[in-house]
Amino acid sequence: MVGDEFRDHPSGLPGACVAELLCDRHDADSLAFKVITRDCSAFGLTFGRLRERSERLAAGLASLGVGRGDRVATLMSKGVDLVTTQLAIWRLGAVYLPLFTAFGAGAIGDRLRQANAKVVVCDEPERHKLEPGVELGPQPSWTVVNTAEVVGGKDVRFADLIGFPPGAAPVAVGPDGTMMVLYTSGTTGSPKGVAVPVRALASFECYFTYGLGVSGDDIYWNAADPGWAYGLYYAIVAPLLLGRCSMLVAGKFTAEDTWRILSEYGVTNFAAAPTVFRALRASSRLGGGTPALRRVSSAGEPLNPDVVEWSRKVLGAAIHDHYGQTELGMVLGNHHHPSVSGEIRPGSMGRALPGWTTEILLGDRDEVLGAGRLGRLAIDVSASPLMWFEGYLDRPEATAERFSADRRWYLTGDVAQRDEEGFFYFSSRDDDVIIMAGYRIGPFDVESVLISHPVVAEAACVAAADDLRGEVIEAFVVLRAGIEPPGELAGELQDLVRKRYGAHAYPRRVHFVAELPKTPSGKVQRAVLRRRAEAGQRSK
Repeated sequence: MVGDEFRDHPSGLPGACVAELLCDRHDADSLAFKVITRDCSAFGLTFGRLRERSERLAAGLASLGVGRGDRVATLMSKGVDLVTTQLAIWRLGAVYLPLFTAFGAGAIGDRLRQANAKVVVCDEPERHKLEPGVELGPQPSWTVVNTAEVVGGKDVRFADLIGFPPGAAPVAVGPDGTMMVLYTSGTTGSPKGVAVPVRALASFECYFTYGLGVSGDDIYWNAADPGWAYGLYYAIVAPLLLGRCSMLVAGKFTAEDTWRILSEYGVTNFAAAPTVFRALRASSRLGGGTPALRRVSSAGEPLNPDVVEWSRKVLGAAIHDHYGQTELGMVLGNHHHPSVSGEIRPGSMGRALPGWTTEILLGDRDEVLGAGRLGRLAIDVSASPLMWFEGYLDRPEATAERFSADRRWYLTGDVAQRDEEGFFYFSSRDDDVIIMAGYRIGPFDVESVLISHPVVAEAACVAAADDLRGEVIEAFVVLRAGIEPPGELAGELQDLVRKRYGAHAYPRRVHFVAELPKTPSGKVQRAVLRRRAEAGQRSK
């Protein structure tokens, strides 16, 4: 039966060792990554070279006291040093904490403190975000390893750590050992920590094999940022696990460079967020020059049906929409592997992957709905052997919201329906998380920054439709009594969010209002604000 190979996956064995599974067992001369530099030139990184570099760095990190279970973060751009650091962390049985480089100091500090990080490895351009102060918080307790050639203060040089001798045996942590902690934003409270156990590797392999359909002769490029789940799980971890070469492209996204890389390097299997495809469609290029491309995948937010049709005509291959979460990996999709592939139905995010059982539940009780009815999209934990998420770190109340009382159902927080053939169709979220360009942004995080401004009394953020990004943030702000908004205040608040939370998450529009609409119990009525934002866009 399709998917049966994951029942006895090596990640589920008592002696499971991440470094062995992702690197050491593979042919030393095989390419692990093809690294594309900022000028679009390329060089290869073999498994043998990756093993040697990561062994050296692991010994260097051990000299700083890093050992099994310690949390080590990276604030780094895509490249050889990043993947070397990730593998070095796993060699020690330590836990990897990715930090998105667009985050501001406040978001970074929140995650480092919650994770109790021991070491942060960073690139010099990101170093200023780790300085103690208003944004980051009080004097940090972690050690900073800097990739710069010359470092100041108490920073440790990356080059010194990677100069240690290689050869130490990697640490095995077993299937339930934590290999990564990622933080995902919600509608209230601080970011929630998702501990990813080693046994989750079976789930990642399933999607890589059946969902993406990556084969041994593919030239594979997942353009998602590895600071987030989709890029980390499927641009780095899954290819390493399977011994498949993955493209690692430095620098920020541009449509021009993407077209060039797809063409010059003969990419055959390409995955990205819908924003990338919308940007390619909006670029001046009319297509052509991608004759090798045969499999195209999208994830991170709902995919517009018109973009699928554009892909058929211009890319020469239809985009297959897929669905997942940080807490799950990928669970639904229009799969590429011949054994599970099928027609692409307009607007559908596909069918369940092998190893997963998904259902639609009633809104007010855990009862399965029939085809064609809207309800809560849920995972049947009892019938999903690849399910690995068990709850958020130190957040029992948030965990309780994600599971039914009997723990049979994992509740995704999304509203959807399915048809008679098992194809699922996304409708909306049943919470207020904003998904912009594939990034999940909790309104609480942005609102917390806005109300830190001395003239702001209250703030609420909602999603508004955007042709390129899918959704953008609009902020509704109430000022303190007696204060009139100066002309530059909107820009000042936008800059504050860029600095303290993240350059990707600032509100594109700021509305100053006398009060926020609220329920009798005092809860902000975000649905009312969303309607106001939509009405404002229509009036333009």
